[in-house]
Amino acid sequence: MSHPAMRPRRTRQSDAWRRMVRETRLSPDALIYPLFAVPGRAVRHPVSSMPGVSQLSVDELVKEAKAAAATGVPAVLLFAAPAEAEKDPRASAALDPKGLAAQAISAIKDACPDLLVWADVCLCGATDHGHCGHVLPGGVIDNDSSVETLAQVALNYARAGADAVAPSDMMDGRVQAMRRLLDREGFAATPIVSYAAKYASSFYGPFREAAESAPAFGDRRSYQMDPANAREALREVLLDVQEGADMVMVKPAGPYLDIIRRVRDAVSVPVVAYQVSGEYSLIKAAAERGWINEQAAVVETLTGIHRAGADLVITYYAPEVARWLAA
Repeated sequence: MSHPAMRPRRTRQSDAWRRMVRETRLSPDALIYPLFAVPGRAVRHPVSSMPGVSQLSVDELVKEAKAAAATGVPAVLLFAAPAEAEKDPRASAALDPKGLAAQAISAIKDACPDLLVWADVCLCGATDHGHCGHVLPGGVIDNDSSVETLAQVALNYARAGADAVAPSDMMDGRVQAMRRLLDREGFAATPIVSYAAKYASSFYGPFREAAESAPAFGDRRSYQMDPANAREALREVLLDVQEGADMVMVKPAGPYLDIIRRVRDAVSVPVVAYQVSGEYSLIKAAAERGWINEQAAVVETLTGIHRAGADLVITYYAPEVARWLAA
């Protein structure tokens, strides 16, 4: 019987060996923590479909941001869910310099000046129809007027102190409009983190409860990407880079590892991937039933996302993972 000359197992035989030759290493520096702002005070409302995640009033949001920063997480991604009475067809609440999002950005920056605040830029959370752009008669989403409003929202958030603006709407040309307006208004140093390849995914359901942003009619398939398409993702990403995006994002992450890899190979800017609410909730549900080891599953999925080419990962597990890595 001949024995193999090549034995890859030699460097797997102990934990010390495995750590020494590990190719992909998670770090708290690569994690971004999503937060959901709601009106009120002393509000910490659990999201039923996302165990461990809550909607937070600004005072509670500041506490959560401080706790995340203490674990070594470098950035949070902020979403705002204004009161229903403040929502209208034009997303006025998102344009208000004293609105919920602007208040939350300012409060976090005042309390945690070294923590980076990325502000999600979209119209869905502030409109009464729940779509990411302006709606024309017949339910058509109007791209160009939406882009103008989105640029104004980005400017509002930059003025409030956002360290980056992150357009998630998937309207054509919005990165260019934001870059031009931000530059003109004195915010040339504010990065744009573009949701460049955002798919019309079935994994967003729990998020819509947290952000109170479900569309009142129809769906978002006329502007978010078809899950079957890969080449189109590269087209979207390259257009956003040409328009001035400083980072590009793939969303969701887990079902789109091939897209992350293609994007990483195609661009030189940092690539971000969003481990979305449905991915989080699936792990939580299986762990609660004892079907999987939660910590092991989380670390494995995040390692896979990182290994596929994501430089940064947005995940609801960010503070927990940072604590696990420090242990």
